[in-house]
Amino acid sequence: MRVLVTAASRHGATQAISREIARQLRAAGHTAYVLDPVEVDDLAEVDALVLGSAVYHGRWMPEARNLVARLGNQLDARPVWLFSSGPVGDPLRPDAEAPDAARIGRQTHARDHHLFAGRIDESALTRTERVRVRHLQAADGDYRDWDEIRSWTGKLASQLALQTSRAAAPSRSPARNDVS
Repeated sequence: MRVLVTAASRHGATQAISREIARQLRAAGHTAYVLDPVEVDDLAEVDALVLGSAVYHGRWMPEARNLVARLGNQLDARPVWLFSSGPVGDPLRPDAEAPDAARIGRQTHARDHHLFAGRIDESALTRTERVRVRHLQAADGDYRDWDEIRSWTGKLASQLALQTSRAAAPSRSPARNDVS
């Protein structure tokens, strides 16, 4: 299957997750490639979509939300999986799904939405982002769980393989028993 993996990422952590998802899908035998959401203007050559976004202040980034608004009618014709990246700290905070991720899941009829932990590099954050991180009492660090990302992608790859095998199976018509 041809799978587009696209994710809105402000500081690169979520984009790295999308690259790993594509790498795992390729290892499972699918054709997978990564584009930024603003670069996606058509899904005609895509059999499935994995869409993700970093979560800031409880919301998906505008680039991911806008992709759904722009290409919503094309999303109905293919399977969609969603992922969010954002919780940080130990324990992870915030621990709730972004409300717009749930809405986008309904709009796209997503097969799944998974919330992955994020990464904090305070030196790359804006002043507002640093205040938010301090409010969450989260320290600098990479909280992404690569084994969790690979496991989720493995399940996704299996679902794609099953869909591919179903599509490739010859249709069976009932045997005809013509008696003259």
